[in-house]
Amino acid sequence: MVNIKICDCVKNNLGSQVAIGSLEAAVKVKESDPMLTREISLLSGKIAVLYKLSDVSKLANIHAARGAYKKFGKDPSRYRVSSESLVRRIVKGNELYKVNNIVDINNLISIYSLHSVCAYDMDKIDSKIYFTIGKEGDSYRGIGRGMVNLSDMPVFEDSRGEFGSTTSDSRRTMIENDTRRVLMNIVSFNGDENLDKYMNYSEDLLIKYAEGKIMSARIIK
Repeated sequence: MVNIKICDCVKNNLGSQVAIGSLEAAVKVKESDPMLTREISLLSGKIAVLYKLSDVSKLANIHAARGAYKKFGKDPSRYRVSSESLVRRIVKGNELYKVNNIVDINNLISIYSLHSVCAYDMDKIDSKIYFTIGKEGDSYRGIGRGMVNLSDMPVFEDSRGEFGSTTSDSRRTMIENDTRRVLMNIVSFNGDENLDKYMNYSEDLLIKYAEGKIMSARIIK
């Protein structure tokens, strides 16, 4: 089991507003099943009908994440929380990128919960990790976006440094075809309300579409 600690620098700014729904699962990485693709398309279609671009930043969980970024000193309009980026893409009329079943499940949970959801290859991280704030000059190579400026950004780190954030994750711990175990973190800046529901949905998706065997499920505060 991966031990996740929320550092005081996060708690001192946010208190009980921060919570992480964390899942560990053995999985099989493959191309997404047509039924998974259909679930994503159906929810995306509902979002596109329900919201205008001006609505997205006001949605409760996204609004809370933007507020957290401001407290940390990060501009949430320049460095958007990943859930906001996904929903904005849908509202603009664009489909979500299809990568593999784990990444696609990750994105589906994010647009369902409106929280940032992070998926990591467990064999590429330590058994003890920290949710903290990036320091001045910190950066890593993000997935599909070059170097990511981590200064004042909520990040996950282990003994080798930062490997994930609520905006963009690193290439070091990305999900690849040979990934066998995943750590999936649903990061809430709006307390733990409904986290159980989102985690249950995540478990169902991993079991249904990734031959998942759930090893651990817990809420960290």
